[in-house]
Amino acid sequence: MEGRLAMKPLQKGIVDRHLFIACCPYIMKDHKDYRTKNVFMPTYVSQKGLDDLKKEFEKRKAARMIIAEKIGDAKELGDLSENFEYHAAKEEQGLNEARMAQLEEMIKDSVMISEQKGGTIITLGTSFKISCDGEEKRFEMVGSAEAHPFEGKISNESPLGASFMGHKVGDTVNVDIPSGTKTYQILEIT
Repeated sequence: MEGRLAMKPLQKGIVDRHLFIACCPYIMKDHKDYRTKNVFMPTYVSQKGLDDLKKEFEKRKAARMIIAEKIGDAKELGDLSENFEYHAAKEEQGLNEARMAQLEEMIKDSVMISEQKGGTIITLGTSFKISCDGEEKRFEMVGSAEAHPFEGKISNESPLGASFMGHKVGDTVNVDIPSGTKTYQILEIT
């Protein structure tokens, strides 16, 4: 089993990403940059999140033709060494292609998470309510591709999200922040 990791299923196909990340350097220890060695790094997404990724990919794929036209028009202007339009279009093309490659990998490596109802511990797909400094907040645990803290969607990879993972109602969670330690009380898991 050299170079491979046995993934430990947690619940309905969810993989313990922290175990995987912690083991990766040891698995590929003979390589200086293990990230380039076909290591599976899952992107946890809901069905809506996967649909959004696919829509963005298709939108960027359609933009290729527009960018190619911009490059062609800019080439017709003459000297490319001092042609701002050409360099701007090439930069736009590079950024678009890089994002498309990123989206393609995220879609390919996606692991579907479903909304968890009635669970007893916080996992991906769980909604929960916490209390901190006398204020109650509601969060939903999502993968990093769908995280949006202002909407209460926190990533399982964020320091806050990672701190909540695996806890249950009534638990007190301490999170280290730059100004000290913040204490959260888990009130409800829905």
